[in-house]
Amino acid sequence: MQLLEDRCYMELALSEAARALKEGEFPVGCVIIFNGDVVASGSRKGTASHGKRPGEIDHAEIRALRALEKVTTHHKGIDIVPEECLLYCTMEPCLMCFGAIILSGIKRVVYAFEDPMGGGTSCDIERLPTLYRNSGITVVPHVLRAESLKLFARFFSREDNQYWRNSSLEQYTLEQANQ
Repeated sequence: MQLLEDRCYMELALSEAARALKEGEFPVGCVIIFNGDVVASGSRKGTASHGKRPGEIDHAEIRALRALEKVTTHHKGIDIVPEECLLYCTMEPCLMCFGAIILSGIKRVVYAFEDPMGGGTSCDIERLPTLYRNSGITVVPHVLRAESLKLFARFFSREDNQYWRNSSLEQYTLEQANQ
């Protein structure tokens, strides 16, 4: 049952990522679920060059967490409790996002595609300060990984893309897509 729900919610995150890709952005999408409903979402911004340096703060998870802060009650009149929320994202959260997710109180993160260059969920939580070590967070990897991989491969295959061009992430993604 949980895997079916995870797949359903990840499809919503993939829709956010597809929207970002359509706008020329790095295809990361994120949704936050409370009581079975999306209460916040976000997609990556600031990576479409348009002749300027890419922004590295507007990650999908951060944008979704900001949206969650603005929502205090569920549409059914129930107060939203971050500890009861689930977060779904199309790429493994980086250290910045993983730290912000932990600080938000969210206890379960599900992601699709691993980030071998900057993923933060593989850090040794037991070695971190107590604020993070005692978070009780659970991380579930690789839900709809192939679907997310397709979006990243499309992004890195675009001639006009300069974001993470020639990086280990680009190389890994394209190798994975060609297997």
